[in-house]
Order: sequence, then structure tokens, then C-alpha cells
Amino acid sequence: MTAVLVTGGAGFIGSNFVPYFCEKYAEYHIINLDKLTYAGDLRNLAECEGLSNHTFVQGDICDEPLVEELFCRYDIRGVIHFAAESHVDNSIKGPRAFMETNCMGTFTLLETARRHWMEAPGKARAGYEKCRFHHISTDEVYGSLGETGFFAETTPYAPNSPYSASKAGSDFIARAYHHTYGMDVTTSNCSNNYGPKQHHEKFIPVIIGKCLAGQPIPVYGNGSNIRDWLYVLDHCKAIDLIYHKGRPGETYNIGGHNERDNIQILKRVCAILDERRPRGGGRKYAELMRFVADRPGHDKRYAIDPTKIMTELGWQPDETFDSGIVKTVDWYLQKFEREAPARQ
Repeated sequence: MTAVLVTGGAGFIGSNFVPYFCEKYAEYHIINLDKLTYAGDLRNLAECEGLSNHTFVQGDICDEPLVEELFCRYDIRGVIHFAAESHVDNSIKGPRAFMETNCMGTFTLLETARRHWMEAPGKARAGYEKCRFHHISTDEVYGSLGETGFFAETTPYAPNSPYSASKAGSDFIARAYHHTYGMDVTTSNCSNNYGPKQHHEKFIPVIIGKCLAGQPIPVYGNGSNIRDWLYVLDHCKAIDLIYHKGRPGETYNIGGHNERDNIQILKRVCAILDERRPRGGGRKYAELMRFVADRPGHDKRYAIDPTKIMTELGWQPDETFDSGIVKTVDWYLQKFEREAPARQ
């Protein structure tokens, strides 16, 4: 089997990707490296238990001896790099971890891959010509949009938070390893993901959790900030396509043309919960909404133009927001019901 290193495979997007990838490609041995910080959870990988082509390793992508050991032990022939510190609020409170993990961690992975795959700049080692490093990034590196327009692959970078700045730095490191050393590197920048297994600190899980607990739902500012939302499995399928068919050195933007402001998201989730788990006394969950002080440097709007990946690779999202959000709410309801006895 061909060994592929997947970093951050116990986090939200990674833990949706790994079971999908393991099941689809029995010929790949997935080496799943995750530090298991607060955002990683082995329970997210329950589908992988017993799979012969999945090996979990707890460790830090900044740990160069460990990364080197994995490349040597498994003869890694591909990297799909999810691992990142990703919560904007946390980056505002403590930016150092974001710089270390997102920039230096990405550098450590790329440099180790270069040593193993490349004989010299522009020349791969014999037998390693098809090795690829895919780097997963975010639309936040592009900054903030006005009321119109979309982020394209050619949009200049303008990160506005420590998180997005650290991701922008990691994107540039990946780009440099392609242009300087000739490594086969691809990058993808994706819009906001939602779906199963997302950490409870994120907006949609927060809405669901607060509703079920009967607590106020915090909304930044006036709730008018707009994001382009993509169901997580659609993102996973796009990464699969880029990894196998994308052009070396290229960047692909991934988005679902599902723009919603925060108020729209909250009201839709609350409406589903009104149907699934009605509140007593005829009350509506949306009544729990409370506006709170806005986040410093809060970007107004993100929206992705996915034309390139659609036309070059034939990718299309399978879920609309209306179909994906119902699946998401149902998954969290089942999760909270399973955990309820433990919380009592």
C-alpha cells in the first residue's frame, strides 16, 4: 500500500475526510497524525476502528524528529495537510500558537517531504516522481469583501486576524517549496465548513447547544457578517479531486455559493429545532438570540468563486445549504442525546 500522511485527522474536517478516504482508497495506508489538542477527538474516528489501512499517531507537526521518523518508517509518498490552529477568537487572545503550528508546522512537513522526495531542486528522487503535498487553507487569507464580488485564486492576500495571517504565511511557504524546489505542491482555500464533528466553539454547534440548554445565543455585532457555507463532505470530495487530478503548483478555491449572514444561519437552525425539539409554551428558539460586542477586526463578508475547480476538475457540491443544515442539526441532536446521561 502507498502511505499517505494526513495531518489533523482527528479534527473537524480531517475526521470527516479520513474515513471517506480510507473507504474509497483501500490501496492507501493513511498515517493519521494529530496532536489531540482540545479541537481533536479520537471519537471522531470511530468509523476507522479496525480498518487495516488506517494508523493513528498522536504527535505534533512541529516535532521534526517525529515527522522524520514517520517518513522513514512508512515511506510516506503523499501528504494531505489539515492540521492547524483555526479559531479566530483564540488567535486574538493567544497568537503565538497559531504562528508556531500554522507556519512552522507547515514548514517542518514541507522540509521533511523535500528531503525524502527530492534529489535536487527540480529533480525528484527515482521512484518519488508522483509524490504530492496538498496544503489546505482558508478563504480568510483574502481579507474582507464588500457587498459584491468574490474571492478568486488571483485575489491579493489581505489577512486581518492573527489566524488568517498565519494561514497566509503557510500558503506562501507551500508556494515557495513548489517554485524553489520543484516539489509537487497544491493548495486549496475553502469557505466556511459546517457539518458533523465540528467543535462546539464554532457558530452552528454553539447555536444548537445553547438552544438545547435554553441559554442565550451570542451573536457578534448586529449579526450581518456574511459567510459562504459549504458542507464538510463536499469539501472532502474537492480535496480528493485536487490531490489526484490538480495541476502541480496550483491553488483551487472551494466554495458552495451558499452566502448567509449570521442572523439567517441562526434563524434556520432554530427553525429546524422548533420542528425537531419544540420548546415548551409555544416559545421559539430564535427568541434566545442576544447581540454581543463585535470581534476585533471582524471581516464583513467572505464569498468564494469556485469556477476553477468546477471547470478544471469537474467538482460540484452535492449538498445545498438547506439539505446540509438539516443533516447537521440531526447529527448534533443524536450526539447530545448520547451524551446526556454522562452530563447528568
